[in-house]
Amino acid sequence: MTINRRTFLGTSAALAGSLSAPAVLAQARPRAVVIGGGAGGATAARYIANDSDGAIDVTLIEPTRHYYTCFFSNLYLGGFRSIESIGHSYGTLASQYGINVVHDWALGIDRDARTVALAGGGSVPYDRLVVSPGIDFKDGAVPGWSTAAQNRMPHAYKAGSQTELLRAQIEAMPEGGTFCMVAPPNPYRCPPGPYERVSMVAHYLSENNPTAKILIVDPKDRFSKQGLFEDGWARHYPGMIERIGPDFGGANVEVRPDSMEVVIDGQVESVDVCNVIPAQQAGGILHTAGLVESDWATVIPATMTSVEDENIHVLGDSSRQGAMPKSGFSANSQAKVVAMAVRHALTGSRLFPARFSNTCWSLIDTDDGIKVGATYEAGEDRIEAVDTFISQVGESDEVRAETYRESLGWYDSITADMFG
Repeated sequence: MTINRRTFLGTSAALAGSLSAPAVLAQARPRAVVIGGGAGGATAARYIANDSDGAIDVTLIEPTRHYYTCFFSNLYLGGFRSIESIGHSYGTLASQYGINVVHDWALGIDRDARTVALAGGGSVPYDRLVVSPGIDFKDGAVPGWSTAAQNRMPHAYKAGSQTELLRAQIEAMPEGGTFCMVAPPNPYRCPPGPYERVSMVAHYLSENNPTAKILIVDPKDRFSKQGLFEDGWARHYPGMIERIGPDFGGANVEVRPDSMEVVIDGQVESVDVCNVIPAQQAGGILHTAGLVESDWATVIPATMTSVEDENIHVLGDSSRQGAMPKSGFSANSQAKVVAMAVRHALTGSRLFPARFSNTCWSLIDTDDGIKVGATYEAGEDRIEAVDTFISQVGESDEVRAETYRESLGWYDSITADMFG
């Protein structure tokens, strides 16, 4: 039993009398619970804990003990990074920031009772809940493919073992073999961007299997940084990459994992590796909690609060918020706005106007980096871009090399911001 000394204001006579009276219990700290330990969730947990100076009890629920970043996972496929270099633990969040890190699956949210149910049994109560579960795949998005086939035709869109599997399959391709990517429709998580992935696979194959081919089956008419990627592919990997868009059957595709075949508008293609990236939606826990409308969770831009529940914030890939892409940089930026909003709600701290930013870097080949980005502010109904920038075709080798070096510095900075 703990005595709250701040509220114990009695005189010496009252103090003497208190020896036989019930002790005064310490007032419980308000509770913030964060579901998901990626770029959004880990950042939000750290900023809530650190900036509240211990005034808020913070719990982070994340099933994995070692987190592998989706950003830079393509560089592992290309041979520019080791798998160890993109892995991170939660030890510092627990030891230095006092965050209660619970390694378990969050199965459901009881919005009335304000509790989160855990797969291991029991529940965690909250006063404010932050949900940042990343993406899930839409059932039946690619005919013939399901998560049951992911070891045959990996998605590698949740980094870690799937990324290692895809790398092993690429390494085992026969000489002159075919790598096929079934690209996702919009909107999709990026990174790991599909077209940077194509570049990194092409880089590996150009050095180890130069007669191999890459086939992109794409349901989209266009994609981000298309001119920059196509220029880079023509310069670095001439004749290796073929893209089939919707005009030629890219939107009518079926896969056959058992026979390693891809059927494009009725035409059967035999392939050696098939990277299937299905259509995506908000993490499943948001669906079961009734926080999703048309695949994504809609939020109030200024605080990333769910339009369905004022006590819940949704950020990162699962949110529908406007102009920001579904990137790690975006999630990290949104997390700081959410952390400020949570502190304001639970401790009365000042709430400043929301500001957001994002940059997406992509590597095409050695020292050939490109980028696109923007700054944003919260409008009434959606987050709006204030200004934008993008790399240009024809930039010098030094500019491209500097863009790549810039991305390396960003990786070190954002992972330190996430994990401490």
